[in-house]
Amino acid sequence: MDEAALREMPKITKRTGFLALFSNLAMLCGLFGTIVGLIKAFAAVGGESVDPSQKARILAEGISEAMNCTAFGLLSAIVALMGFAFLNGKTQTMEDDINEASVQVLNLVVANRQKVNLQGIEG
Repeated sequence: MDEAALREMPKITKRTGFLALFSNLAMLCGLFGTIVGLIKAFAAVGGESVDPSQKARILAEGISEAMNCTAFGLLSAIVALMGFAFLNGKTQTMEDDINEASVQVLNLVVANRQKVNLQGIEG
């Protein structure tokens, strides 16, 4: 019974951890986009070849890009973490149910071993 449980439980949790990985990657991609947008914005302010009348527009575009990347990365990470928490809870419940059932069967066998007539089998 324990052998079957140990064989099946890794199949239940096999890919659940990928959601946590994807949420971290989404957050890091959002951070990367933020940095790229801010670099673009500050390059516009510091650039001498940029027309002074266009600096405010380019600065606003860079900051907008940075904030959009941050928002999208955080939103994606939050959704993935919620999915991970939900699926992790489900898999933990399934593992607990498997362990409980195997212990119940073992207790049932141990409690009723005196009732089993093994005399006819040994012959």
